[in-house]
Amino acid sequence: MDKKVMIGVGALSLVAMFFVFGGATGNVVLEDGVQTVVIDMKNWRYYPSVVNVEKDVPVRIYLTDNVRGCYRDLILPEMGMKKYFVSSKDYIEVTFPEGTYTFACSMYMGQGKIIAG
Repeated sequence: MDKKVMIGVGALSLVAMFFVFGGATGNVVLEDGVQTVVIDMKNWRYYPSVVNVEKDVPVRIYLTDNVRGCYRDLILPEMGMKKYFVSSKDYIEVTFPEGTYTFACSMYMGQGKIIAG
C-alpha cells in the first residue's frame, strides 16, 4: 500500500475513534513508529487516567474538545514539558524512558499517569 494512503487510512482511523468512543479511547495506537493516545475528561477527571505506552517510542498525546478549563493546560512535570491545547488537533510529543510519569492540569486539579514499559 502507498505510504500516503496508509497515512490517510491512519488519520481516518483516529477520527473514527473520536466519534465511536467519544474521544475517550484509552487505547494507544501505534502507527509509523509513533504511539498516539487521546485523553478525554469525565466527571472533572482525565479519562483515561492511566495510560500504558511502550518505552523509548515517541508518544503523541491529544486532548479531546470535551476537556475544559485548566485541564487544557497539560503538564508533564518529570519531562519538563507544558502545553496549552487550543483544539483536538493539537498534541504534545514525547519519548518516555521506562518508568511512571505524571500528567496534570496546570493547577494539579486533574492528574493521571503514563506508565512506560
